[in-house]
Amino acid sequence: MFSVLKIATRNLMRYRRRTLLTALLITVGVMAVLLFVSVSGSFKAMMVGQITDSMLGHVQVHRKGYVASIDSLPLNLNLKPGAVAKVEKALKDIPGVAASSPRVKFGAMFSNFTETTNIRLNAVTPDREAATVPLLPKRISEGTVEEGLVAKGKILIPALLAKGMKVGIGDTVVLVATNRDGSVNGRTFVVQGVLDAISGPGGRDGTIHIDDARTLLRMSEGEISEIAVRVSDVGAVNRVTAALETALGGETNQQGKPVFEVHGWEKLSPFASIARMIDLLTLFVQVILVAIVLVSVMNVMMMAVFERIREIGTIAAIGTPPGTILALFLTEGVLLGIVGAVIGTAASLIAIAGINAAQLTFQFGQQDNLPLHAATNPGSIALISAIVIGVAVFGSLQPAWRASRMDPNTALRHV
Repeated sequence: MFSVLKIATRNLMRYRRRTLLTALLITVGVMAVLLFVSVSGSFKAMMVGQITDSMLGHVQVHRKGYVASIDSLPLNLNLKPGAVAKVEKALKDIPGVAASSPRVKFGAMFSNFTETTNIRLNAVTPDREAATVPLLPKRISEGTVEEGLVAKGKILIPALLAKGMKVGIGDTVVLVATNRDGSVNGRTFVVQGVLDAISGPGGRDGTIHIDDARTLLRMSEGEISEIAVRVSDVGAVNRVTAALETALGGETNQQGKPVFEVHGWEKLSPFASIARMIDLLTLFVQVILVAIVLVSVMNVMMMAVFERIREIGTIAAIGTPPGTILALFLTEGVLLGIVGAVIGTAASLIAIAGINAAQLTFQFGQQDNLPLHAATNPGSIALISAIVIGVAVFGSLQPAWRASRMDPNTALRHV
């Protein structure tokens, strides 16, 4: 085996320019793929983090049918205290759950005593909400964080309303809401802070304390609209979702229908399609890498076989087994793949370090100066390297097979 490796290395060095160009082409392909994977992965992680850590959470639990009617924020589909207790118990038994937050969501009229408009309200338990969506307090562009997020009797209003209604910190506003029975109630609130929108100019979500919501809606019991869940590892979202579905799947109402529905963030946000597109682009770039390596290696190995026909005939005539000839050309292809993968990986790591040192930022939705932290992991490097080496072997296989099956007499007469 060592002699085959030695001879293969010597053969590659005989045609240094061609070997160098082929290895360089593979290197550029590996570098391009690893850079794209690291940068796109950073953007995807940032995007998912902004959505899940600022508003949604990773998983949400609702009463069956709530999500289908979520545009109207139906109070008649809230979870009752007994159902809430069952969800809380299930969450305690599932590993990987980092935090959870009960919410009451409803629509109301927002007035500054001069003008009136509509607003969507998220009523939360401040400390639990801040633990479940830790980026939410950072969205407060004006004002302060109180009692973990928002104090009783105060409200965090969206920037759109603050600008349009000319409302500032410390101003008194009125919220008027209709409860489940159809009666109307109003309360005054003091503006504690202004929330920047995540994406687009249409953000109309405000935040108040959950006790204020129950008073405003005249709730006689501690019902909620949803429970948002944060997992310790984003990669475990599907596992936690499945575990919750299993734990709550046996709960049915009097008609024998399921009481709960569980959704991961991907089912609740349109940005999930962007994340899937990034994954598709990553796959497409990897396919391009495969094509680059396959064509370049196959080309150089076919040329090597054509130029060395008489040499192949000579070593076959002196008794070299076909398997050894096959292994010789396959080894040359493997060496090309290894050299390209190693140099490409090293160049990629240097380029990634340079990108991070430059401290590049970009905008996502309404969020400015978000840092671009390109990063790769050993798994990605190992996968790309394995693809390159595997495709290099595949590209070498046909020329190597052809060389190993040559008739010595015919090869020796070749001119």
